[in-house]
Amino acid sequence: MIERVYGQVAKAGCFSEIIVATDDQRILAEVIAFGGKGEMTAPEIISGTERVWSVAKNKDFDAVINIQGDEPLISEKLILQVYEALNKNIFDVVSAARKNHSYREFCSTNVVKVVVNKNNQALYFSRSPVSYCEKDRFKGFFQHIGIYGYTCAALESYVKGDVSAMEKSERLEQLRFLYLGQKIFIVSSEYESHGVDIPADIKKVEKILKRTHA
Repeated sequence: MIERVYGQVAKAGCFSEIIVATDDQRILAEVIAFGGKGEMTAPEIISGTERVWSVAKNKDFDAVINIQGDEPLISEKLILQVYEALNKNIFDVVSAARKNHSYREFCSTNVVKVVVNKNNQALYFSRSPVSYCEKDRFKGFFQHIGIYGYTCAALESYVKGDVSAMEKSERLEQLRFLYLGQKIFIVSSEYESHGVDIPADIKKVEKILKRTHA
């Protein structure tokens, strides 16, 4: 899975460097085996954003894009969308979402929802079905996609900032940016991505790959 994600990132062709940040020696060994670059990070780091910072703080980067290793179907075109939005230097934090019309997934705590304002700025992220809608009036929702672009300055302020109660209860690290007053621009994308959050997701991703490569 990590090799596939790495390959999708490389296809985007927009990065000066691609690094897998991990606290697992087995993952690092796998990355090195397929010719990628990785760096070990401290095992006590509790979030992906903090893990990215632990690597980025020692580099001469102005900004970074965090593509999560559990997104094997991430599109290189989506990565480019986030890169281009961040490169406009308007927002310090950029993420993405797609329109999802599944009411079952709307109700699932494993699917993260994002509510945006008229300027596509995130108002809130939740595992709960927000904004609430009964099934007979349901017209879809914005499903958050696990990709983030941020300036290193925004990353540093995040790491130094306090963990909020809503971040703890939702188990969503991006809520800390909102708590600290950072604006998050959401790229609206048509590119579907399926994160692997539970073992059952692996079979779902494998079926999609077989169908798209048949």
